[in-house]
Amino acid sequence: MSLNSALAAGASGLISNSSALAGISDNIANVNTVGYKRVNTNFFPNYSLTSGAGDVRYAAGGTSTLSKLDVSTSGLLNPASSSTSLAIDGNGFFVVRPNSQNATGFDPVLFTRSGNFETDSAGFLRNAAGMYLYGWPVQADGTVNANPSNLDQLEAINLSNIGGAAEATSSVRINANLQASQEVSPAAATYDATDPAQNMASGAVTADFQRTIQIYDSQGGVRSVTLSLLKAANANTWHAELHIDPATDITTGAGLNSGQIATGVLAFNTDGQIDVANTTLPSSLNFLGSDNAAPLGANDFQWSAGTGIGAQSIQLDLGAAGTPGGITQYDSPSTLNSTRVNGAIFGAFASVDVDTQGFVSARFTNGVVRQIYQIPVATVANPNGLATAGGSAFYVTPESGAFTLNIPGAGASGQIAPKALENSNVDIATEFSNLIITQRAYSASSRIITTADEMMAEAIQMKR
Repeated sequence: MSLNSALAAGASGLISNSSALAGISDNIANVNTVGYKRVNTNFFPNYSLTSGAGDVRYAAGGTSTLSKLDVSTSGLLNPASSSTSLAIDGNGFFVVRPNSQNATGFDPVLFTRSGNFETDSAGFLRNAAGMYLYGWPVQADGTVNANPSNLDQLEAINLSNIGGAAEATSSVRINANLQASQEVSPAAATYDATDPAQNMASGAVTADFQRTIQIYDSQGGVRSVTLSLLKAANANTWHAELHIDPATDITTGAGLNSGQIATGVLAFNTDGQIDVANTTLPSSLNFLGSDNAAPLGANDFQWSAGTGIGAQSIQLDLGAAGTPGGITQYDSPSTLNSTRVNGAIFGAFASVDVDTQGFVSARFTNGVVRQIYQIPVATVANPNGLATAGGSAFYVTPESGAFTLNIPGAGASGQIAPKALENSNVDIATEFSNLIITQRAYSASSRIITTADEMMAEAIQMKR
């Protein structure tokens, strides 16, 4: 009977609008939830017509609803104060798991836009929903094994395992001037870098210009390297020596003595710029470690066994013709303008930073910054096809397609927005408008039921 179908249609309207109200209620309640994705409730008719030509008698089919999350629409990004508060500026998701340790391929891998991460008691980064952030570890050589699909390459990001750090010196830049009118010392006539009785490192010959530069070894210890220069008889030429002070810190092979690590000459052009082609002082200083047991070759050197420090290579930058800085020879007093030495003494872990490329970097009290993880951005072909796992996290389905792990900013993936959080994508004005519309639709559906009831009552009373 058509009246019965009308009653059923009215009831379906009540049920469908109740479902819509539930979705609107969730949206309004989560308007301030980080990374929340609004619920869209779509209505569709349950037509009972069997053909396009129509039916003699019509039975109401009512309506049904389908609720889906609007995952593809991003919320606005707001600044945050915490360095571990993260957002994604563009497409993609953070990779998270409910477990921080002993994760296997059988553990669920989830995706979220909720980036309000904080360190837990064990040092792992976990968001407000209890999901742990995963990333690619940075290898000792600075490389990252960024595999687009292999989850085994990922680790739960942990900040408690970061100890102190020291950084060995690997480059020294010297900016100085040597006085062109410096008188040639009588000692220059008999100068011999290989003879301790005739060189500057031993102190037998007084240098025309001498300065000490501090460098850092592999354990963050401070070591002194002295640069000694003696004007040569040949124009625009200076004898040069580099030696370690004290000399007992270094062990040398043939050709070196008194703590020397390099000898040669500095040559200059007639315009006062350094003549790189005729300068023989080595530009690379290769220290062998104190544990080196092999015989030292000519002009080789290593840290003394008692120092207990590792090998290091230092690039010596004396400048080049036509470029500012470096060592020059002008007719003004000899002076060391500045030195630029990298490396640092031991420093404790101080803080963590994240950049737009997803690199998580540890900062130490000595100024050293070290990259420790890179956060991937996961993308899927159809974000709205993801299924919810609770806590603003999602998992892939056949409708969403498989995931791909990307370097932030690569391809279709967005960049990491550090010190930011993504708001929900709920528009409160739209939700209040939908609330009014749903309320009216619910009331209208109830009228269908009361009207059909009155009509059925009239039909029953016809028996009288």
